[in-house]
Amino acid sequence: MEKWNQTSNDFILLGLLPPNQTGMLLLFLILLVFFLASVGNSTMIFLICMDSRLHTPMYFLLSQLSLMDLMYISTTVPKIVHNFLSGHKGISFLGCGFQNFLFLTMAGSEGLLLASMAYDRYVAICHPLHYPSRMSRRMCVQMIIGSWILGSINSLAHTAYILHIPYCRSRAIDHFFCDVPAMVSLACMDTWVYEYMVFVSTSLFLLLPFLGITASYGRVLLAVYHMCSKEGRKKAFTTCSTHLTVVTFYYAPFVYTYLRPRNVCSPAEDKILAVFYTILTPMLNPIIYSLRNKEVLGAMKRLFGVFSSKKK
Repeated sequence: MEKWNQTSNDFILLGLLPPNQTGMLLLFLILLVFFLASVGNSTMIFLICMDSRLHTPMYFLLSQLSLMDLMYISTTVPKIVHNFLSGHKGISFLGCGFQNFLFLTMAGSEGLLLASMAYDRYVAICHPLHYPSRMSRRMCVQMIIGSWILGSINSLAHTAYILHIPYCRSRAIDHFFCDVPAMVSLACMDTWVYEYMVFVSTSLFLLLPFLGITASYGRVLLAVYHMCSKEGRKKAFTTCSTHLTVVTFYYAPFVYTYLRPRNVCSPAEDKILAVFYTILTPMLNPIIYSLRNKEVLGAMKRLFGVFSSKKK
């Protein structure tokens, strides 16, 4: 049983991992995923910045996705590791607010950015003659800045609310990070209005973009079917289905967690679902979206070939 000072303003995170050998094994796997995600996303940012052939709207958007994924996984995994190894599960009031703000900013911004990336591919394949005007550098920058700003504003509103509601029950959060549904369940006031606002935010930043992405890839597949050979259709189908799989990995658990009624919520289920969009997806994105791309692989050969030749 956790001992907890109810007069403290701080919170306690009950965590994800059991305090035994199984927990240590799971911690090792999480650290491995964290390492792969960090290397993969950092490599993508480096390649896109250094190789002028990748200075196109599609790769600028990919570089922002990699940056968001780096920040995304860094908001949760270091705290998981620290709490497990130290045995201290506490998190300060301000630390919880900061973690919540970063997490929600990345969640909302990445949801909008993924929709922008799907739109980029839709225009490139379905309206290639209009691509230079519809996806100019200015438009690309506006999409990126808009994603960050809207995600930050939404996050700031939720964070301000969640830190100002009264917590007259236990401050032990049954999660491995300061997540909104887990914190709202500790409030000693009626939060139905706020829960409605969570529903609206989730619909705007996650559900609608996901539906838009699905429609975009469907339109792309239809266009490819009419324009390409059998081999081209197969390649396009493989690419789109792979992208949609990763997108679903991100959106589906998120939407399910935030849109379902509180009376059917399960803390254990929420933690398992959160692993998909906070830990696994940041590792998969650079592999699926980028490192399997021939242009990216070519950039790696050019840049790392130059570095190796300089060392000689």
